[in-house]
Amino acid sequence: MKYLILTLFLSSFTFYNSKNLGNTPPAIGDSMSNISMESPEGTTIQLDDLKGHVVLVDFWASWCKPCRMENKNLVKTYDHFKSAQFKNGGSFKIYSISLDKNKTAWTNAIKTDQLVWNTHVSDLKGWYSQVVREFGINAIPQNILIDQDGTIIAKNLRGQALDKVLETLTK
Repeated sequence: MKYLILTLFLSSFTFYNSKNLGNTPPAIGDSMSNISMESPEGTTIQLDDLKGHVVLVDFWASWCKPCRMENKNLVKTYDHFKSAQFKNGGSFKIYSISLDKNKTAWTNAIKTDQLVWNTHVSDLKGWYSQVVREFGINAIPQNILIDQDGTIIAKNLRGQALDKVLETLTK
């Protein structure tokens, strides 16, 4: 009987965890929920403020070597598409969410990698950040591409794959 009760408790806890804490990542076709976090300067930047633009929501950290390597590709992609005309209007933006805990390491990485866009955010809680749970982030780098209406159109695109999808969205 003890084992049955323990099994039922653990099963209900797992169900509660996955349903109520948002461990299920959003899928392509879902509307992206708003994210509101602080920039390195302490100002709040909301993802919803970028509606009307094609936005890459990028999850990364200064200590993550694959993230830092991918940053080189993101800089090239941003430079190429920041002034592009998209079919439904708007331009290309990157909303960078850092999973850093150290603000100096985070801001130094932004400078070193020349991440020139102005939408960098973090709560400096690392893997304990609410966005990690909400979006089911279990490894980085990860990204979510959303259209001008905030609908998820692709996930985890790197380098040329991201460029190809963005090309299809331009006029």
